[in-house]
Amino acid sequence: MHNQSVYLKPNVILEPLVNQWYAWTYLIAPTTAAMYIANSHLKIMQSFISAPKVHIAAHKNPKLLGGPFINYDESRVNEIETLLQETAQRQAHMVQLAEAIKALDDLLKNEADGHSLKELYQKIPEALQGYVELTYDLKNQPSVRFIEGLLYQSDYYDLTAQSISLSLIHHDERPFIFSTPKLEEQQSLNLPIPFNYLALDQLFKMRSEPGSFEFIHAALNVKDTERFKSFFTENEPPKRLDYEEESVRIRYFGHACLLIETKGISILCDPLISYRHESGIPRYSYADLPDSIDYALITHQHHDHCVFETLLQLRHKIKTIVLPKSSNGVLSDPSIKLALKNTGFNQIVEIDEMEAIWTEAGTITGLPFFGEHADLNIHSKLTYAISLKSKTILVMADANNFETKTYEHIHRSIGNVDVVFIGLQCAEAPLTWAYGPLLTQPLSRSIDRSRHLNGANYQQALDVVNQFNPKLVYVYALGYEPWLSYMQPSQYNEEALPIVESKRLIEACRRREILAERLFAQKEIVLE
Repeated sequence: MHNQSVYLKPNVILEPLVNQWYAWTYLIAPTTAAMYIANSHLKIMQSFISAPKVHIAAHKNPKLLGGPFINYDESRVNEIETLLQETAQRQAHMVQLAEAIKALDDLLKNEADGHSLKELYQKIPEALQGYVELTYDLKNQPSVRFIEGLLYQSDYYDLTAQSISLSLIHHDERPFIFSTPKLEEQQSLNLPIPFNYLALDQLFKMRSEPGSFEFIHAALNVKDTERFKSFFTENEPPKRLDYEEESVRIRYFGHACLLIETKGISILCDPLISYRHESGIPRYSYADLPDSIDYALITHQHHDHCVFETLLQLRHKIKTIVLPKSSNGVLSDPSIKLALKNTGFNQIVEIDEMEAIWTEAGTITGLPFFGEHADLNIHSKLTYAISLKSKTILVMADANNFETKTYEHIHRSIGNVDVVFIGLQCAEAPLTWAYGPLLTQPLSRSIDRSRHLNGANYQQALDVVNQFNPKLVYVYALGYEPWLSYMQPSQYNEEALPIVESKRLIEACRRREILAERLFAQKEIVLE
């Protein structure tokens, strides 16, 4: 194999890791990474070491899926203890950063009383000196702005903490990864390389183009040659034909991932791609993507919509990534643009609400996005109106609709649409599930329970349908494809609220003679 051209197998998976934890935006941005290391990772590992039986029992209880419990048995306690010690030592500066963020918040709470903040700069904890700006809003409420560009140039952004794990997958079920670090496994190959390493692009080009095994082996500095060989084949994959029709074709890849194509342009929304293997469930995979993706759209930076596992494998294909702007240094809303730029993505366009990108085939317009973020001050979220060849597709992801006047204003701007894709994640986790590690002050249980990460329910979705008068309505982004088990712990049955609410919406649409469907796994839609 050394001197032959080979292809990467279609069932090779990549898991991007930071300190051996599955990577997402909040583990890349320095401020949020520090808070997660100090307030989540170290604490979860210590809990497992102290009481492994509690974690093991929790994973047998469906109601506790997605909780802060490590998914290993007692035989791995020593490995977790070693990882805990190594993390505490290597990431001591990140723990200090997290402590400094908490201390600065306390300083502002206790001493920023509306008078000038100039004197407080001398009291900023040393770890944050030079990296923050202190401000008031017009009601004299103090806040801090993190200068993220500088933080990425500091020791707080550590490329040596990044690595990738390669393995072969033969089934859909993967254990939930956000509460469990990735330990060494016999079937996995761990490579200590950062995400911006350009040889990764060459590796994933080899899914469809032949490449030299000898070259990629050397480029990635692989030590375990035999295991690395198992990821390649001499068998040429089937050729994919480019879509050259004038009509607009939409392919559903599962969850919130849509490939929208017409002659001369391809748009991929919230990229999250399944791997090809025999499972009995038809699905599109990496082999069904075009050689070049003109635009990749990200609706928001939650782990199931801005998926680094997929994005890194598509980096060589994507011409331009379209992102919502962030809140400019707010702790809960780090810049997606900076996270992507520092992981090797160069062609990035940020747009704001009601801003448009013009293409030869039509426009991509960013629209306001309510909900899903527990009422936090998060700007980096957009839904999209994609207009191609006189057809308009409304891509709403997890957006809620508790302010119908906003959609009335949007309708006056963009008019009726042809297709609506909307998620009905109406029974979701509380604020602390995603944002707990970022909190610098205790949160009461009643407040936590009242502020959820949820999307639209039946009535809110129906109000959108009534406002935009679509011909087609699709419920998606429910996360119940079986290959999403590693990031979506929900286990749906027919009585689950999102399923019940989506049935009501579909029935209401059909009574209005609107074609409606709840999507699962794979779907092709052609707009003639």
